[in-house]
Amino acid sequence: LRLPPETEAHSTPLQGGEHNRIRFQTVHKSNLAGRSFCLEVMPIPCPHFKITIVKRSQGQSAVAGAAYQSGERLFSEYDQKTKFYNKKKELVHAEIMLPPHASPGYADRATLWNAVEAVENQWNSQLARRIVLAFPVEVPKEQYLSMIKEFCQEQFVAKGMIADFAIHDKGDGNPHAHILLTLRAMDEHGRWLPKARKVYDLDENGERIRLPSGNWKCHKENTVDWNDQKYAEVWRHSWETITNRYLEAAGRPERVDLRSFERQGIQQALSGNAPHGDHVAQGSESGV
Repeated sequence: LRLPPETEAHSTPLQGGEHNRIRFQTVHKSNLAGRSFCLEVMPIPCPHFKITIVKRSQGQSAVAGAAYQSGERLFSEYDQKTKFYNKKKELVHAEIMLPPHASPGYADRATLWNAVEAVENQWNSQLARRIVLAFPVEVPKEQYLSMIKEFCQEQFVAKGMIADFAIHDKGDGNPHAHILLTLRAMDEHGRWLPKARKVYDLDENGERIRLPSGNWKCHKENTVDWNDQKYAEVWRHSWETITNRYLEAAGRPERVDLRSFERQGIQQALSGNAPHGDHVAQGSESGV
């Protein structure tokens, strides 16, 4: 990415392909009201960073998602079908990162995601969290692996999640990574815990409250807060920080900003279809 000082990079989705690539357009400084620039630093606003949930209600499968990003041929015990998407040409590296208390057997991709799907027995179960993010082409490709492992370890594995990631690069200027994350916590023996637990409501005397039906008044509480919306911003900011550190170490002037244009104070005067930072669509595959 090489832009003159009076211009800024602006991300626009391209239709088709595995997911929309980022195309950088030239936007004149005069069109970005209220935005000041340091001539030595070039901002790259809103690179690709998308978070979604793999949902059975939408015909999606965690096993299929894992097969898609890893290029492995995986058999799904849930629907008794083999999932395979040939990714040999673009797959750079695939790896599963386990927290200390996870079963070593989950280092096997088929074992892990079949176990996930087995414990989720509802027709509308949420199976996994998927993140797709872009690498800056200005950073040497040899550093992509350390970037993504640092991100996964700090934000997910250290919190108790299993992270299954893959780096893809077709050589078309669109290097990126797919991350699949488990949604359930595990106990110290590596057993899956419930996503929520029943908590009885208490009166001012600390006693349970009986309802007219005869049941005790209660509510559900999540066992982990990983689905809290605050983490979307936490994770985006973490990747932004890591990316900018690697850009600086590479001696590059570019810096990424994963906030939306609105939060950056940028008025989108040029294009009505220009996306915000969390609005770049990913191409879909059957069951993925």
